[in-house]
Amino acid sequence: MAREPDFESVVTRYYESLYQFAYSLTRSEADACDLTQQTFYIWATKGHQLRDPARVKTWLFTTLHRQFLETRRRLTRFPHESLEELEVEPAALTPEAASNLDSAQVLRALAQVDAIFQAPVALFYLEDCPYREIAEILGVPLGTVKSRIARGLMQLQKILADDLAAANREGEKPS
Repeated sequence: MAREPDFESVVTRYYESLYQFAYSLTRSEADACDLTQQTFYIWATKGHQLRDPARVKTWLFTTLHRQFLETRRRLTRFPHESLEELEVEPAALTPEAASNLDSAQVLRALAQVDAIFQAPVALFYLEDCPYREIAEILGVPLGTVKSRIARGLMQLQKILADDLAAANREGEKPS
């Protein structure tokens, strides 16, 4: 039987990647910190139940995602305001424009992607998780993961293209 990893080594090894995943989901430093700390709290209280110490990463990411969904469900019960969609044709996102984007812009855009697509895209592109691991973390079939990543990328490209078009229009206005 493999030795159970100690709490400090788990935190040291996974804190940064868990925080990045949480930030990609919440788009808020405070919420990402809270979500990450809650995940480690759950690890401290229930981590000893994990039978295979090699699966710590998957367990942590799954727990964080479930905590995020639980928080999201609570927020949907008490919505603050509804967002109205604009009926504007999206601008095309060219490869040149995409290469000029910084990570903060992409994270802001990712936060605007439908919640169901955010986690798979973030896990695949930000955390370099393979499809099978994402399927396990999210508790969905492998085909669903691939579909959600593809749809999430389409939404992300549209959002980035719209943001770029809006920035170009603002730049054309006289100051």
